[in-house]
Amino acid sequence: MAERQQVLSPSRRGFLTGGLMGAAALAGTGLARASEGEEVITEIQDWNRYPGDGVDARPYGQPSQFEAHVVRKNVPWLTSDSISSINFTPLHELDGIITPNGLCFERHHAGIAEIEPGSHRLMINGLVDRQLVFTMADLKRFPRENRIFFLECAANSGMEWRGAQLNGCQFTHGMIHCVAYTGVRLKYLLEEAGVKTAGKWLLAEGADASAMTRSIPMEKALDDCMVAFAMNGEALRPEQGYPIRLVVPGWEGNMWIKWLRRLEVGDEPWEQREETSKYTDLLANGKARRHTWVMDVKSVITNPSPQAPITHGKGAMVLSGLAWSGNGAISRVDVSIDGGRNWHAARIDGPSLPMALHRFYYEFDWDGSELFLQSRAIDDRGFIQPTKEQLRSVRGPNSIYHNNGIQTWHVDGEGVVENVEIS
Repeated sequence: MAERQQVLSPSRRGFLTGGLMGAAALAGTGLARASEGEEVITEIQDWNRYPGDGVDARPYGQPSQFEAHVVRKNVPWLTSDSISSINFTPLHELDGIITPNGLCFERHHAGIAEIEPGSHRLMINGLVDRQLVFTMADLKRFPRENRIFFLECAANSGMEWRGAQLNGCQFTHGMIHCVAYTGVRLKYLLEEAGVKTAGKWLLAEGADASAMTRSIPMEKALDDCMVAFAMNGEALRPEQGYPIRLVVPGWEGNMWIKWLRRLEVGDEPWEQREETSKYTDLLANGKARRHTWVMDVKSVITNPSPQAPITHGKGAMVLSGLAWSGNGAISRVDVSIDGGRNWHAARIDGPSLPMALHRFYYEFDWDGSELFLQSRAIDDRGFIQPTKEQLRSVRGPNSIYHNNGIQTWHVDGEGVVENVEIS
């Protein structure tokens, strides 16, 4: 840095010239280079010359026009109609651990319910001392909390169970997001109603046209579940359950009932459609495991990945990815660049919270040779992310849900990345 400072002059032109000389000196490291078209720094541009929009031009802030490609995307052939479908978070375009509200994946069973909050009610009935109905104003009088959690659909990576299918981590792993929820502990509402001794289960029901319902053990309901009305500091988006949704930390997303309207206390599970014919794990012998709620330890490399190829050529590069576990926090992430032959400890950076996303990085010099990129997460309870083959050896080839197997990306000499599987 001292050598670069010596070539700078006090003048603007001298500063610009010196800056380019410094960049050229760094070219050998692969970190910076001077090339044709550098007049964007040596010449005054329009944004330097003319005033921009004032503070009232964008009353609700939007991303830059140059980031218009960063959007959720659907896979049209997955379902016959988009009102009962899913779109995917663009994980390869994000960094850190918090997902912007406008990019959180969507999963609907009957489209988005548009609910006027003043007309919305939450009922608690069943095996309780007092059947209650709460307005939104009532709910906001309870002590509120702020918690950061990931939400993952049980079908995330499900299409990859039998082998590599979709070419992009947005589509293989994008049924997940992580936000800061604001709301009240579910146990406060249940305590207000008074759960009877026989009340061992809770049925949560949504107000959408599908009347989505799931059974939840009372132990979980009284532990860390929330009724949330805000995410990342603002009201829930309609597609995320506005005005209220259930938060079930670490458990499959189908249980996080959106547009929450009713909580019924009972003495046994209700055996609803979404916990019998769906969201169960089909085994090789034809039987299915049910009540497999926890989203197990998992990770994925987001950059490089098929939608984010290596474009800068050989030299220094930063590999980045996400890891998470419904059992708690991530204690370690290992990265392999040779398909699992050798593993290197990645660097976890930023908040490391239970049942939240963790951001990891691995820096290395790429020499242009082909790579087989993998990541393997370990959580603080000692669970280790398995290979896909290890999962299949237990559950067979026909499962869909809870696929937390190790993902492999192949990188060729040009930096192009493809979804592959190593057997």
